[in-house]
Amino acid sequence: MVLIHLQDIQFDVKDRTLFTIDNLSIHQGNRIGLVGRNGSGKTSLLHLLAKEAAPSAGTVITHSSVSLLPQLKPKTAAKSGGEISQAVIDEALSRETDVLLADEPTTHLDTGNVEKLEQQLRQRREAMIIVSHDRAFLDALCTQIWEIEDGSVHVYPGNYTDYEQQKEKARNHREKEYEKYLKTKKHLEEAIRQKEQKAHKAVKKPKNTSKSEAKITGAKPYFAKKQKKLNQDVKSIQTRLEQLEEVEKIKELPPVKMQVVQEESLQNRTIIRGEKVRGYAGSRLLWEEFDFSIAGGDKVALIGRNGSGKTTFLRRILDEAEGIHVAPPVSIGYFSQMLEVLDVQRSILDNVRSTSSQEQTLIRTVLGRLGFFQDDVFKPVAVLSGGERVKAALAKLFVSDVNVLLLDEPTNYLDINALEALESLFTGYSGTVLFVSHDRRFLENTTTRIFAIDNKSIHTFEGSYQAYLHAEPDQEHEPLEDELLKVETNISDVLSRLSMKPSAELDEEFQRLLRQKKELKKQLEEKVKHEY
Repeated sequence: MVLIHLQDIQFDVKDRTLFTIDNLSIHQGNRIGLVGRNGSGKTSLLHLLAKEAAPSAGTVITHSSVSLLPQLKPKTAAKSGGEISQAVIDEALSRETDVLLADEPTTHLDTGNVEKLEQQLRQRREAMIIVSHDRAFLDALCTQIWEIEDGSVHVYPGNYTDYEQQKEKARNHREKEYEKYLKTKKHLEEAIRQKEQKAHKAVKKPKNTSKSEAKITGAKPYFAKKQKKLNQDVKSIQTRLEQLEEVEKIKELPPVKMQVVQEESLQNRTIIRGEKVRGYAGSRLLWEEFDFSIAGGDKVALIGRNGSGKTTFLRRILDEAEGIHVAPPVSIGYFSQMLEVLDVQRSILDNVRSTSSQEQTLIRTVLGRLGFFQDDVFKPVAVLSGGERVKAALAKLFVSDVNVLLLDEPTNYLDINALEALESLFTGYSGTVLFVSHDRRFLENTTTRIFAIDNKSIHTFEGSYQAYLHAEPDQEHEPLEDELLKVETNISDVLSRLSMKPSAELDEEFQRLLRQKKELKKQLEEKVKHEY
């Protein structure tokens, strides 16, 4: 059953056509994921379907009730972004409707509430169109993907992973078509070259032709005819070459390798450590005392429910609060949703260059990765959308003269293309990153360590997010083994500090830890012998 039908649609914004749709329908039971770059028209299409906006041309025929869950949530001082989002979602889902339109419903939700929303939506009967940058969310719910690209809406069956595979297959096909085009073009150009050479030679009498033979065969007319025939062949091949349908080469993104200040002196060494760090929000305890260390090059994800203290943890490090020790060569860049790093009166390029000693080529490459091409970089920040400002702020931080990035929810308001670009920047960044994100696919693709805040405690996990999800619950450890692990961690920490700033006190501490390690190993060996 057709619930909404779109016919000959054109949607304009000012003097620009945002998208066109020839013929498209939403049927009962459809679960559609709507994707596209920031500014491509996803929210506008939802407003069109909800009859909150009118097309510039064409017809929207609706045979159903429609409910829109908007992207922009109401702001109140008393509640967090996650709490506000959850309240709006609960209110929207309390209404019965035939078509649910959800615009970035997972924004500000923690992972637990995203998974809860997945379960709620799975159990509902209405057709859905969901705009989301959360690829795992789209995978869990969608049976069809609509992509707005180059002003048109393209339909792909399956979930987001199926869509990715279809796009990759199309890309591979286009690459083969490009190779075929180049091969054919080269063959025709070579054929023209050879024919032209033969035509040039055809006017000359062969050296082994005698005067009597030439008189009998009529050499000049013969070679003139031959030249004419060859010239005709050249024109024929040139026509084929001109009619050859050109296939454009797919643009390959250049690899991004950023030079990080003090990179060699920090790599794989403890650069930030915390001793008995406790978190509070006013008088409310967020987490109990916690010891930790972060090494140069770590990509640490800080996860936990909304209100658990993730932002507070980042701010404690940024402020070098009590119990936090930061190595002297460390320089920190901080990203928050307030985007304080941007001067809205200056251009994107000026903002990014103002704190960077990187080469212009690298700066433009990073900006290009995040969707700012050619003259886009000269736009003043004041005219950018929220998502574009986030990308500009991230570009500025990644190329700035810092070596540690603290990123508080950098994935909010980014489209999927920008998320994948940010993942690529993580890969090419040799500095250290501690970041907060609820995007599960992003966590899977970027994380090397996990700090998880749960039940007023912070637990650390060495490994990827996938490994963390599938890890067995902690078994009871041998106390001596736990103590030995702690001592070995302290030895690594002291060694790192000795290499940065030697002192007699640190050297004495190092020797004491070595003796302690030796004694603990001896005790463990004796215990094993006794047990056997």
